[in-house]
Amino acid sequence: DVNPDKWRLDLNVAEGQKKFVADRTTTLARAYAYRAFRSRAFIVYHDETPVGMGLYYDCPEFECYDFSQLFIDARYQGRGYGKEATKQVLDLLKSDGKYNKVELCYIDGNDAAKRLYAQFGFEETDRDDDEIVMELVLRETNE
Repeated sequence: DVNPDKWRLDLNVAEGQKKFVADRTTTLARAYAYRAFRSRAFIVYHDETPVGMGLYYDCPEFECYDFSQLFIDARYQGRGYGKEATKQVLDLLKSDGKYNKVELCYIDGNDAAKRLYAQFGFEETDRDDDEIVMELVLRETNE
């Protein structure tokens, strides 16, 4: 988790990704704004090295988790850290069990994000201007 000792870590998105991904400051601001919804900002580590950051929180309006942010620092991209972080977040959300689905958005043109989330079974459900909404069902319900 992000805490007072870790919030200033030097983690940055690549220059060409700034139009697609929120930076560290925005991620932390969003975590604060959604604190009433169990927001959890986290640092992605490889061994003892911080390599990225992410955020998820409850979205009771749509009865789902919102996997709001994930980025891997420009220095550490292409090594599978984003994939492993996504897997671990999804495992945590499954074990939490409050909701049966996860939603996220990515900006149209961010093909890396699209490929990453599709690997886990996320499917496009909506579009809002340049944002593409994807959803993953964590477990089927008997409604």
